[in-house]
Amino acid sequence: MNKISSSALFPSSTSTMINTEDNSSHGSAAVDPPTLQHEVEIQDRSFPAINLPSALSNLLQIRLPSSKNPSSALIVDKQTPAESPLDNISFLRTAIHGSGDWSQFLNPLHPSLRREILKYGELAQATYDAFDNNPESKYHGSSLFGRHRLLPLLCLTRHDYSITKYLYATSQLDLPHWLVRPADRAKSHWCDESNWMGFVAVSGNAETDRLGCRDIVVAWRGTVAAAEWLKDLQGQLEPFPGADDPDVRVEHGFHSLYTSRSQISRFTASSASEQLTAELQRLVNLYKHSGEEVSVTITGHSLGGALALLSAADAALSLPAGVPVGVISFGAPRVGNEAFGEMLKKNRVKVLRVATKQDVVPKVPGLLFNEDRKMKGWEGVYVHVGDELELDAKDSPYLKREVIDVAGFHGLETYLHLVDGFERAGAGFRATARRDAALVNKSGALLKEELGIPANWHQPANKGLVKNKFGRWVHPKRDSEDIPSPFVEKRDVVDSAAGVPAASGGTGVR
Repeated sequence: MNKISSSALFPSSTSTMINTEDNSSHGSAAVDPPTLQHEVEIQDRSFPAINLPSALSNLLQIRLPSSKNPSSALIVDKQTPAESPLDNISFLRTAIHGSGDWSQFLNPLHPSLRREILKYGELAQATYDAFDNNPESKYHGSSLFGRHRLLPLLCLTRHDYSITKYLYATSQLDLPHWLVRPADRAKSHWCDESNWMGFVAVSGNAETDRLGCRDIVVAWRGTVAAAEWLKDLQGQLEPFPGADDPDVRVEHGFHSLYTSRSQISRFTASSASEQLTAELQRLVNLYKHSGEEVSVTITGHSLGGALALLSAADAALSLPAGVPVGVISFGAPRVGNEAFGEMLKKNRVKVLRVATKQDVVPKVPGLLFNEDRKMKGWEGVYVHVGDELELDAKDSPYLKREVIDVAGFHGLETYLHLVDGFERAGAGFRATARRDAALVNKSGALLKEELGIPANWHQPANKGLVKNKFGRWVHPKRDSEDIPSPFVEKRDVVDSAAGVPAASGGTGVR
């Protein structure tokens, strides 16, 4: 059975590192940009014949220097706290978490919005860090931790959110091959038909006071390696249910993952869409009934960014009027056509896309084909939605420049590093950035070697094995709360019906 997989993000064994140095007699002469013929070759699956270094250098605006001269020594401050202090931004509630326009805060990037983007990015990163990606695990495809323990164990309690529900999607789908991992493992002990895909969380009382509203967050997990996106550049568009305009269309694979059910799984007897809609309605009604201002913020990286757009479209149609719905996505692909984007605007869904110039994923589906075809009447053409915060990896003095690391440029930790360093377009990397640069190499190898940070350093000790009382190395048993159970999810929702959310700790109505 195929399991949708995250490589959290991309293990070094699958990273695509392409040397951009040209050792030929032609030196560093400019390479002609890819032509439509390349597009035809890609679609005909002649992918290996493409000159990837030159094609990607042009497509992703990476004309990296080929000099091997060592760069100036980097000075890394190891004593300044890695997080900026959080200010009360309730006076900015309408602008940041309400119906206001984000565009006026992007260039230069408002410090308060930067901190919010980083917060949501870290919650999205938690879906990778908590994902059981070990093919030998009995619970492969689930969360490593129960939802009451996830944020504390990942040291994210400073954000003051409590998880109220886990979200699952079925793997019983006819998805593109880049969405699934080969069935190269033994049958799962918890559920072969389901995958943990993210969570719903609610801001605590202190964070609610800081924001000026009760913030309901949805964080979606991404799944795929960036290089694999190049193999399926054109997906099938299908109508979006519930849209007034019959021309509204979205990518088939994303929509299938979001809306499909599996009657043989207790985790996905209802679709991810149905699970989320029910939980959002429950929480919004709970807090609105108590007279609180409520916002819904949906975040995700890569495929998770695509799911964020689909779920925002659903939320705008299913929640009471006046509840702000916003999306902050990282490295997200195109999801639908122009009519889909117009529907989101009509329903007042705010979208902020964070995209890096060197990342290929935001350029698909539709790489090359629809760059010059964004016009009325092309309902089969993919377009992006919302405001864009464009980042440039070349701005960071910490990142390598002698290679194109497709996986590294797409990694969420790389995105968060660049967001922290962004002040305004063309201004370079801000000197007061605080986020620890070592996180870039957490699951990648994009940092300059002179920094002395090993690649892919975030690994469990002894690859997860522990020594038992007999001196044998074994896989440890999970804490009972960390064993996935649909019955626990259902019981907590019932217990919360009296007016307390399913999460514990400071999120009750006031």
